[in-house]
Amino acid sequence: MKATGIVRRIDDLGRVVIPKEIRRTMRIREGDPLEIYTDNDGEVIFKKYSPIGELSAFSGQFAEILSKAVSCPVIVCDRDHVISVSGMPKKEVLERRVSASLEEMMEQRKSYIYESDSQRKLQPIEGVDRYALVQYPIIAAGDVCGAIMMFSGENGGYCTEIENKLIQTAAAFLGKQLEE
Repeated sequence: MKATGIVRRIDDLGRVVIPKEIRRTMRIREGDPLEIYTDNDGEVIFKKYSPIGELSAFSGQFAEILSKAVSCPVIVCDRDHVISVSGMPKKEVLERRVSASLEEMMEQRKSYIYESDSQRKLQPIEGVDRYALVQYPIIAAGDVCGAIMMFSGENGGYCTEIENKLIQTAAAFLGKQLEE
């Protein structure tokens, strides 16, 4: 943990304001849920809560099965980071931040399908050169919780209607799992 040098007081209602610079850096938006942790040293730690993070083991198995079925890497992410990956080295992408373009697509509840070389490629993960072939947001109880996507293989490629429907169905299924 590192100190920021920022000190804030608790108001009469027990609230404390998280400075704008920290909210921007940590991508904390209005309405985002935060988990509160305490330790024996008297520290209070706020951590962004990720509902889909609760399903990381399940989504990992789901991504593995999907990846084998479509012979392409499959990635599941929450609104900020990669949660599960299958079909490519985990240390290459696990826990990496999603790109601003993917974050914007999720915010707008948009899906993405790569169809031609003239189309702009979506690079959904910061620092990873591969691009998404298809991406769908995961929506639970009316809120976007993350996204699931199929990545390009070693030699690039396109996705078929079947693969598109599989990823779309996977997003709907994970959303349903989050609602239960």
